[in-house]
Amino acid sequence: MPMFQPSKRDGVVVAAFDGSGDGQVLDLDTAVKDGVLGGVGGGVIGAAVGEKLDLKKMIEELDLPEIPSVFICPISLEPMQDPVTLCTGQTYERSNILKWFNLGHYTCPTTMQELWDDSVTPNRTLYHLIYTWFSQKYLLMKKRSEDVQGRVSELLQTLKKAKGQARIQALKELKQVVAARATAMKTVVDEGGVSLISSLLGPFTSHAVGSEAIAVLVNLELDSESKTNLMQPTKISLMVDMLNEGSVETKINCTRLIEKLMEEKEFRAESISSHRLLVGLMRLVKDKRHTNGILPGLSLLRSICLHKQVMGLIVSIGAVSQLVELLPALEPDCLELALFILDILSSLPEGKAALKDCGNTIPNMVRLLMRISESCTQYALSILWSVCKLAPEECSSVAVEAGLAAKLLLVIQSGCNPVLKQKSSELLKLCSLNYTDTIFISKCKLTRTIL
Repeated sequence: MPMFQPSKRDGVVVAAFDGSGDGQVLDLDTAVKDGVLGGVGGGVIGAAVGEKLDLKKMIEELDLPEIPSVFICPISLEPMQDPVTLCTGQTYERSNILKWFNLGHYTCPTTMQELWDDSVTPNRTLYHLIYTWFSQKYLLMKKRSEDVQGRVSELLQTLKKAKGQARIQALKELKQVVAARATAMKTVVDEGGVSLISSLLGPFTSHAVGSEAIAVLVNLELDSESKTNLMQPTKISLMVDMLNEGSVETKINCTRLIEKLMEEKEFRAESISSHRLLVGLMRLVKDKRHTNGILPGLSLLRSICLHKQVMGLIVSIGAVSQLVELLPALEPDCLELALFILDILSSLPEGKAALKDCGNTIPNMVRLLMRISESCTQYALSILWSVCKLAPEECSSVAVEAGLAAKLLLVIQSGCNPVLKQKSSELLKLCSLNYTDTIFISKCKLTRTIL
């Protein structure tokens, strides 16, 4: 067996098996220099050795994206917790190599050499290096976590006393810490920070304070009590004001927070039955200079559309024609949301009328059939059906001239949902009523195929 003798310095094993198969011994300084230990200084090693930590727990909690390759088992491609070396000089995780043997393989998985000795020898040197490396990373993570928790506690105490600019600065720092660290979010919640920050929102709150407070809250896990507290009319009113007058970042945060509140079972539709809220939301969606607000804006509008009491108000502010005009410029994820909203609104008589009166409704819907996704095709088809049923002679002719008949035949011949095929057949039949067979076939652009 190609064994290696680890040396000792001050009671600590400092040799390392380099994984090359030649049994080369590396001292700890060389291991650090060559990156085996990731270049972490030795200042934390004493702590790691003095405090016995569970290697498996450290590996799981750290979940590091980059680990020295010498620590990785060639079989599982996971960090080794109990490395053993074969007679070929190759090292594996004990459980993995034993499974290999149990399958009847008596070769080295890496080199495929036949083994002249099937015994395995614990690679204590490599284990020490693995343990030390993960310990250093783990203790550093814990220290940073404790530092973050302590700073969050200090900031929460500051918010209880500070006013004016000091309060704003504390909120800004808390926003940054919460956005960067999951432990900070937990500390804020555990120490009653949600209630404290929510209490800062009210009818006399400045937008400077409100925008920073909402930027913190939107990144926290809110329980039912916290959401109910934030649904107070004065707090919702402040969010609506900032949705109309704040920066783009503030508008997006207000939008996300309101949508988060709408997930609560006790949420009341009256909270969102606001002309000012819907107008502000449409401004955000239509803002061509800041397109990062389109997706959150449409997402909230979709949630609002699910409340029947508000649907009529959405139509009344001209949202239907505005959304139709936006369709050609939208990205696929935004496009699907916009079509969903228009489809929902088409269930209202005033929604159907608004779609019919918009000159680009039919051309845009026809263009989207079989273009983006099956869901988009479904919504577009449903909208076309609503409009054509409302005014069969007028709208069907416009739709056929826009190329609807040929698109419907594509849907029918495709492998999509049978329900879509059936709806397409019905719409095709509706559109054909205003034409003779010969003219309708020509509109379908099928003449060459038939001949």
